[in-house]
Amino acid sequence: MQLRYSFRVYPSAGQRSALARAFGCARVVFNDALRVREEARAAGLPFVTSAELSKHLTAVKKTPERAWLGEVSAVILQQSLRDLDTAYRNFFDGLKGKRPRMGAPRLKSKRDNRQSIRFTANAAWRITPGGKLRLPKIGDLKVKWSRTLPSTPTTVTVVRDAAGRYFASFVVETDASEVLPETTPEVGIDLGLGHFAVLSDGTKADSPRFLRRAEKRLKKTQRALSRTEKGSRNRNKARLKVARAHARVADARREFHHHLSTRIIRENQAVAVEDLAVKGLARTRLAKSVHDAGWSAFVTMLEYKAARYGRTFVKIGWFEPTSQVCSRCGVKDGPKPLNVREWTCKECGAVLDRDINAAVNIAKAAGLAVSACGAQVRPGLVPAPRSAAGTHPKRPTQPVWEQAGIPGL
Repeated sequence: MQLRYSFRVYPSAGQRSALARAFGCARVVFNDALRVREEARAAGLPFVTSAELSKHLTAVKKTPERAWLGEVSAVILQQSLRDLDTAYRNFFDGLKGKRPRMGAPRLKSKRDNRQSIRFTANAAWRITPGGKLRLPKIGDLKVKWSRTLPSTPTTVTVVRDAAGRYFASFVVETDASEVLPETTPEVGIDLGLGHFAVLSDGTKADSPRFLRRAEKRLKKTQRALSRTEKGSRNRNKARLKVARAHARVADARREFHHHLSTRIIRENQAVAVEDLAVKGLARTRLAKSVHDAGWSAFVTMLEYKAARYGRTFVKIGWFEPTSQVCSRCGVKDGPKPLNVREWTCKECGAVLDRDINAAVNIAKAAGLAVSACGAQVRPGLVPAPRSAAGTHPKRPTQPVWEQAGIPGL
């Protein structure tokens, strides 16, 4: 399978200018190709193919208006055309129902939060013996290597985010050598807001609420941004402060997701989760908390890590009544409001924890072999036998001196 490894890059002032030039050239090529296709569609002409767009790009580079396109590597310009093809393909596949619907390709702007360029092997980029990333017409970039690459990368993408940080993203191929040894446990996971994840074995992971904890700092930076004049240097500085504050929150949330998902995959042979309707929940009053949790990103990590390490990953439909069925006897007790965290089964009398019970039901719906004992908080009240019913006379307490063996006076 293919994996993507990202590393922080620290370009010099001249390299930042070269990267900004490359970002701009790739953006112009993308927009020009998009206009050509849109004009052809408006005129009722056939769809312009990628080969025709490539010939058009070669001709445009020879004109005085677009001669500066030759100052950057030709590979990133061709990859920009590939990105446009991918955007159209995803748009048409969404109309056909092959994937979730998405909007038509749009023009890119230099004010977009994310700018990127991609180099393939044809660009002759490489990693130098000194550990720097050598890119054509840009130079040797200093890279902060946090780990080693498992194999030789096929492509590298240089990204600048909204906070002004630069990253090098490598695509590498992995083999079956990373498959973990088999283990016994199989768990179901119930995702929520009170606890981020509750496992069917009773383990509960608290929700860090990174955005809620950083709201005070974010409000301060956003208030300072609103007081600056539009188009001024101070506004750009304030915008970067806001972007960096949001980046810190996103980085902390991503690190939490990685640590938790890796631990779950390493300790369990099979994992089952519920396919939550995040878009629907994001339209409720809990929208900020739902986005702060980041369930979709966490489930995506579980899925690709399970495939990487040889684990079983199962996703069940969101329509399963996991919170309405007793995991012990299987009786459906009906829906319950969110403030009900424990409930007693009317059939077997077991007192169930709502989240653990749902996690056990998720595992059972996925066909995993789990026990329902983890969902039981305490046994239900059992009537006392008739012989033990009633009150007992109070037993007199033995004096202290008699307990110590001292004879009374």
